[in-house]
Amino acid sequence: MEKIRFGIMGYGKVAGLHVQALAAVEGCELAAVCGRDQAKAEAFAARHNIAAFTSLEKMVNEQQLDAVIIATPHLQHCEHSIAALEAGAHVLVEKPMALSTEACDAMIAAASRCGRTLGVISQRRWFPAARRVREAIDAGKIGAPALGQVIMLGWRDEAYYRSDPWRGSWSGEGGGVLANQAPHQLDLIQWFMGPIEEVCAYWDNLNHPYIEVEDTAIAIFRCKNGALGNILVSNSQKPGIYAKVHLHGRSGASAGVQTDGGAMFVAGMSSIVEPAFNDIWTIPGEEALPAQWRQEDEALFRRIDPTSYFHTLQFADFADAIRHRRAPAVDGIEGRKSVALIEAIYRSGRERRPIKL
Repeated sequence: MEKIRFGIMGYGKVAGLHVQALAAVEGCELAAVCGRDQAKAEAFAARHNIAAFTSLEKMVNEQQLDAVIIATPHLQHCEHSIAALEAGAHVLVEKPMALSTEACDAMIAAASRCGRTLGVISQRRWFPAARRVREAIDAGKIGAPALGQVIMLGWRDEAYYRSDPWRGSWSGEGGGVLANQAPHQLDLIQWFMGPIEEVCAYWDNLNHPYIEVEDTAIAIFRCKNGALGNILVSNSQKPGIYAKVHLHGRSGASAGVQTDGGAMFVAGMSSIVEPAFNDIWTIPGEEALPAQWRQEDEALFRRIDPTSYFHTLQFADFADAIRHRRAPAVDGIEGRKSVALIEAIYRSGRERRPIKL
């Protein structure tokens, strides 16, 4: 198997997680890192025995890279993704894909123009508990989706926001809990329910006076297929309780996943405390299965490194997509959906009216 050579743009907290995840993918290797601070890039490169660059184009060309992971702050995702695509590399970009649908569209257009693959990190789609929900929908076990719920009650303290200069500001982070912590759950609800058509929302900063952006948001939405849903996300609950995505079907049956439990995970600063599990499951004849699945999920959790394992699965899918010239499981079009929802929630809160996506 010919190896796929990766480079990584960015050397911050999440970059180390990507290095660990990629190392476990057969047929892939990390060759280089790029960042604007030469000393920091060289220090990261020395730790991982790779080459260091301050020019993205030079990194791609000199190292003959096949793909680049974009692990820079949100505001730079679009610029760096397009630069890597135009240099000839496939791109896998961290969430959120970008800070606006306009930027997402520019990235998608660049990938098409350059004939390269564009993927977006959404590793929670590979959780066994999340896949069971998707499989139940596909099998018609709950009927057509009718009602969806996202609830994420987490915590971020002042030390977290001070850990990087771009955090907690509109200019640096592009938003708060919606733009940074919630994209995974917003991705899952649309993966389960289908595209969202309209949203009405409120958001505010309730107890983080040292940041500019929101720490709490609520929204109600209607999908294009007529299904309804609600969203409650917050960084104001110490030490962080749980994140859940629930789906209720027209048959009356329900299926859901608790994606995160205990203290919320922070890349490079904490570990994952609990495995994801199916916390609601009322499909007739399957009521006893969640207990069995939870044992299986806990056993898997003990065997793996949960901070990197599901990234490894997504990296493997992305590498396979490159080799077979197919779309990855989460491509730019999929990644754009959560950005469109976040954008609409912010706009609805500012304008105090429902927003069509």
